[in-house]
Amino acid sequence: MYGWAATLAVIALIAAILGFGGVAGTLADIALVIFVIALILTIVFFVMGWKAAERVVD
Repeated sequence: MYGWAATLAVIALIAAILGFGGVAGTLADIALVIFVIALILTIVFFVMGWKAAERVVD
């Protein structure tokens, strides 16, 4: 998901340079949403793995 966010951000940057402001803004917003979702999922899975590891050690 981080790859998708980075790809969309690069495409948004290129669109902004070429003068497609509306498309660039939309792609930047989508990239930001995907990045935040990926970040939240990363934290959730990290905590779940940490809790599972504690149960295995105990």
